Amino acid sequence: MKILVIGGTSFVGRAIVNAGVSAGHDMTVLNRGQTPTDLPSSVTRLVGDRHGDMSALRDQTFNATIDAIAYQRRDVESLAEALGDRGGHYLQISSVSAYQEPATSRADESTPLLELGNTDPNAEVGFGTYGVLKAECERTALRLFGDSSAIVRPTYVIGSHDKTMRFPYWVHRIKQGGTVAFPGPRASALQWIDARDLGEFVIHLSTHRFAGAVHTCTPAGGLAFGDLLEEIARCVAPSGTTLVEIEPSRLEGSPLAGKFPLWSGGFSPNVLALDNASALSLGLSTRPVADSIADTEAWLGSQSVPAHWLSHTDETALLSAQD
Repeated sequence: MKILVIGGTSFVGRAIVNAGVSAGHDMTVLNRGQTPTDLPSSVTRLVGDRHGDMSALRDQTFNATIDAIAYQRRDVESLAEALGDRGGHYLQISSVSAYQEPATSRADESTPLLELGNTDPNAEVGFGTYGVLKAECERTALRLFGDSSAIVRPTYVIGSHDKTMRFPYWVHRIKQGGTVAFPGPRASALQWIDARDLGEFVIHLSTHRFAGAVHTCTPAGGLAFGDLLEEIARCVAPSGTTLVEIEPSRLEGSPLAGKFPLWSGGFSPNVLALDNASALSLGLSTRPVADSIADTEAWLGSQSVPAHWLSHTDETALLSAQD
């Protein structure tokens, strides 16, 4: 198959392209050409800007199009205008953040999406707009590409090449050892998907022309937040490392609350306790988290520490007050 990936140079898009190459498909990426990439030489690279010049797609025809970077309504509209009916089967990477708060745990894909309301469909993407804009991208995709389209809603995506640096924070911090602060409760629900597993699953859905929506994640009721951190410690922590739980009430209203990635404090626990039965029935396979930890650890060796991570000074202050 000839498959087009919008984005395709880093993290989720990169994993999708590599999965497609491994499966023997003819892979093409379209992006602005600004992000360094290690994609195989067999991948065709097109330069285009969905907020500007998309002429690189003129006269191009594909069996499938995978949109890994749709964040605003206009993203979907400009792609549909540029491709016309030459894109083949359309698949969009959305997010479980597009859901309204599920009423119970183990919710399925029938969970209602967030409504646009008074939000500008092309508003700046941020913490308060991300979910509602992704939901609007889904609705726009179905309107423009038809009901045969596929929507994939991941939970947290983990692994190497993660530009969000969420999971990498914990691998890096715990590998440093000492006393590691983490926000409680340790039993907070958590679900994730390795980028490589997501990539393989997306290629599988595209080649089988799956129509509909499916969320991708590890099973509900698996490792909770604290359990995941303990597993990271088992894999990478030096002797003497201690994980210390910080009472969540101490983080309420504090700017430090946002320094702890993957933590569901302040959010509905049900959105990270979803039923993954549909994805499993469609062929999703999830690898042991120890594999994801090792992959992330190896990649981190070539990365610099982001400035937005929790500082040693702030962590020490939190731990001191805990005593």
